[in-house]
Amino acid sequence: MLKPLAIALLSVSVLTACATKAPDNTPAVITKDSIIFTEPDLSAPFYAYNPFDYSAPPVFEANLLKASIQPVAKMIVANPSNPSQKITLDKNLLIIPTVNSKTRSMKYAVLATANELDVTEIDELLQTLEGQARHYPPRYTNRQERRGLERKLRQVSTQLDELAANNNASYDVLIRAFKASVLGRNLDLGAAYTTKSLTYAQRLLKIDRNDPETNFWFGFGLSEGGGQREAIQYLDKAMSGGVQEAYLVSVNNYLALEQKKNAIQMLNNYKIKFPQEAQVADRLIKEVQTQNRWNVWQVLAPK
Repeated sequence: MLKPLAIALLSVSVLTACATKAPDNTPAVITKDSIIFTEPDLSAPFYAYNPFDYSAPPVFEANLLKASIQPVAKMIVANPSNPSQKITLDKNLLIIPTVNSKTRSMKYAVLATANELDVTEIDELLQTLEGQARHYPPRYTNRQERRGLERKLRQVSTQLDELAANNNASYDVLIRAFKASVLGRNLDLGAAYTTKSLTYAQRLLKIDRNDPETNFWFGFGLSEGGGQREAIQYLDKAMSGGVQEAYLVSVNNYLALEQKKNAIQMLNNYKIKFPQEAQVADRLIKEVQTQNRWNVWQVLAPK
């Protein structure tokens, strides 16, 4: 039996095993012979890493598995830090095209070549951030952890922005630049992130106006930014495309519009579509009816 939403959201220690470790503010453990730096554990994610299907593994970790079982074409190259030395590349990475590709296109190789980008660390960072900051406001309780991840996001966002500046930037570059911008907005990194997220959403929708992932991110971005009426069409497309979390975002959207009946109907639809979530849906319906809750994440937050 599939786990209900509350468990999927709050009991995700198994997913954090491969999560990015924040390198900032790293404590040092001093031994007699040397200083060993240990990285602090990340907070458990509040939001499910896979918004399409809470019972499925995160897309990033699924890609890591695919990469690990693909044949490895080893390469011997010069060490970037010391060109006189050689190093052997023997582990597949996640490689995407940077230009001239309007669909998802990932390959698994030890090195990115011309017009390609290794997104292994980028995707790991984006997944880690999604766990706490996919929706606004973010749910960090550790200030040092948040600041460390914010610094890394700024760097990654700048890198992606430079690649996305190409008129023929690939879908894979644009969707990552879009997500980085939404996460930056949610983390209050500056108004420029809001502007960029809108621009990237428009470019992605020109490529495929029915893409479920783009519609989901654009839909909840509009809703949480005050554009609840505009968000409806995009959230509807996301639900039609099978994005599980789009139902809950739609509930929030209708509550913000003070349309309680539509919110409750959406929860009933959610319960039908995902019967394993019936208990959670019933709890949310009761909260909406009796408590006037305006945000489902309030109800699902740890006590």
